[in-house]
Amino acid sequence: MTDLSPLDPHLRQIAEASPYPLLFATVSGAHLYGFASPDSDFDLRGCHLLPPSHCFGLTVRDETVERAETRAGTLIEVVTHDARKYFGLITRRNGYVLEQIFSPLVVATTPEHEELKAIARRCVTRYHRHHYVGFAYNQWELFAREPVPRVKPLLYILRVLLTGIHLMGTGEIEASLPRLNEQFRLSYLPDLIAAKVHGAEGATLPGADLSFYRREFERLLAELEAASDASHLPDTPKAVPELENLLVRLRIKTVLAGQAACR
Repeated sequence: MTDLSPLDPHLRQIAEASPYPLLFATVSGAHLYGFASPDSDFDLRGCHLLPPSHCFGLTVRDETVERAETRAGTLIEVVTHDARKYFGLITRRNGYVLEQIFSPLVVATTPEHEELKAIARRCVTRYHRHHYVGFAYNQWELFAREPVPRVKPLLYILRVLLTGIHLMGTGEIEASLPRLNEQFRLSYLPDLIAAKVHGAEGATLPGADLSFYRREFERLLAELEAASDASHLPDTPKAVPELENLLVRLRIKTVLAGQAACR
């Protein structure tokens, strides 16, 4: 596990307070992406396991659980999905869940988390590009229409594009913008990251050359599309049966644990 001190104990305590057993919980958002500001929130994401009474009846309860707590002056937002819902997202070209599964900022884990990583690698397809393209367009619209452009949306644009290009070429998830830039070497990126890391969550870019960043956005977008066209990744997930098998085994394990607790 990567050290997240000084908030690491708080994150673990919040994970342990989950109303349902966790398959895993990891840190996502700006801390994962490598450009958290001193006042950035912590985004804790993961997968939980519902008891039989919640998932075998006509009405499924608590497929998604959201909580928020402030610890040591920092807001920690928690979102977890039940395994059935979470595994379904893995098969739907959802880059977010892949980034959560493979996040090195691990707060809670299980042996099945490691198994899930192996399965998720075989669920990556060339069509995951749609996730990254769509997010980049949404963030660009946000960035371009602001009276004074902020650093955060621009970094999110660059991060998703570089993550997508890297994924198409390697089949591997890399969400850290500083590490991605070791490959892409965008000369302007370290200064943008520094402005966010040493500034505030709402740090701005007064006098930003929007035409330059628009050209970079369009260039990287085209590179992502080209990388997808040239990718050797499959068109469809190749490990859906393994994913379903893992889900069934997790459900059986939960039932047996409930029976044991009642003895």
